[in-house]
Amino acid sequence: MSTTSSKPVDLNYGLEDVPKPLAGLGLGIQHVLTMFGATVAVPLILGPAMEMSPDQLAILVSSVMICSGIATFIQARFGTRLPIIQGVSFAFLGPFFAIIAATVEQGGDVSMQYIAGAIIAGAVLEIVLGYTGLFGKIRRFISPVVIGPVIALIGLALFENGAPDAALNWWIGGLTIVASLGFALILAPRVRFFSLFPILLAVLTAYLVALFISVTGIISEDNPAYISFDSVGDAPWIRSFVIGDGGILLPWGWPQFALGFILATLAGYLASMIESFGDYHAISRAIGKDHPTEKQISRGIGAEGVGCLTTGLFGGFASTSYTENLGLVAMTKVASRRVVYIAAGLLIILGFVAKFGAVIATIPTPIVGGLYCTLFGLIAAIGLSNLTQADMTSQRNLLIVGFILFMGLSVPAYFEGVEIHISWAEWLGDVITTVGSTGMAVAAIFGLILDNLIPGTPEERGIPRTEETHGPVGEAADD
Repeated sequence: MSTTSSKPVDLNYGLEDVPKPLAGLGLGIQHVLTMFGATVAVPLILGPAMEMSPDQLAILVSSVMICSGIATFIQARFGTRLPIIQGVSFAFLGPFFAIIAATVEQGGDVSMQYIAGAIIAGAVLEIVLGYTGLFGKIRRFISPVVIGPVIALIGLALFENGAPDAALNWWIGGLTIVASLGFALILAPRVRFFSLFPILLAVLTAYLVALFISVTGIISEDNPAYISFDSVGDAPWIRSFVIGDGGILLPWGWPQFALGFILATLAGYLASMIESFGDYHAISRAIGKDHPTEKQISRGIGAEGVGCLTTGLFGGFASTSYTENLGLVAMTKVASRRVVYIAAGLLIILGFVAKFGAVIATIPTPIVGGLYCTLFGLIAAIGLSNLTQADMTSQRNLLIVGFILFMGLSVPAYFEGVEIHISWAEWLGDVITTVGSTGMAVAAIFGLILDNLIPGTPEERGIPRTEETHGPVGEAADD
């Protein structure tokens, strides 16, 4: 492999490094497997709510994978140029459910038309905030005191998808956890192969065991770990290339725009942009780089807007940076952009070749739950490590961090049983409910207010000097 002067000594592959074809393919597959569960989860949650048929649901899953691949390439090539995977965001579930509730009687395709309209409108705003530099300039108001807890909550807020999913079959879920930790922490320091593919090997190990006990009849078809290939035979080989009518472009028809739906969806964009801002810092820290520059942050947010605009046209859902894949980069120490390009290509192929996607979809839920248990905790730890840049002996910082961490967990718990109804502005009630249900957004809002209103020195808050952020991250100095 090639080397660069900017490559930290503890990385297996630096940003500019190009792994050998077979290694690159394996590393790309590992990224796809890491984000696949969450990527497919959103359409599997929203599809039934829209009363979609199996054929429509297959188109929805396919569209989501194509959109994720396109958005990933845009981000890695033209955005931050960091090893970031893009995929559908759970931050948008609240507003999308509100849109579905209001339109489901007209059919799932109509619901998707309104969702596409809201995504496109919000994407235009995100593009403006990014490429005009407005979002990048707010970095001076967002210190590690805020960034750390927000990133930590991205991992901690997903606890419901960890042990509960793994517990559907603890033998398989537990095997995934043990294999992931064993490969990454015990074998990886001794054998480089295990340091590159700990997650892929863990998935393959658990999958082969699950397949064996399924074929031999040790577990029955109603067991969550059971692997069945019936859906693979029913899936088509290639997606249709027509426009509309289930084709690649505008599969649900032309987008429709409604102000209330758009404003509600903006709350999801708010949470998504804040999450991505934290992710840019997290991935920079994970690969041993300095803070991302204002230019990088602006390009990243703008590129996410372009990616979301694309998803609106290709029939998917709004995309954002995938934090679980940041944990994978930190675990494997593989920061190569080439690997991200490969992952993007694989996602697009999965979307075009429906049968291949159907095979990947046979991965049992307990295996995905086991991966979550391993990776989401690492994400939280990466977030909290940002606090080392601030003075954590300061009573000011301790109180702010503790408060926003607690509120980021507690406020969404409150909103689980509450819906805000404002008779003269229903959209405002949807916005408040969506933001209040998103732990990262709650923590960010409280953190921004407290950290900027309560007096504190730049050194205390961990804000870098301007000269420390001139050097771009992950690109040539003259870029």
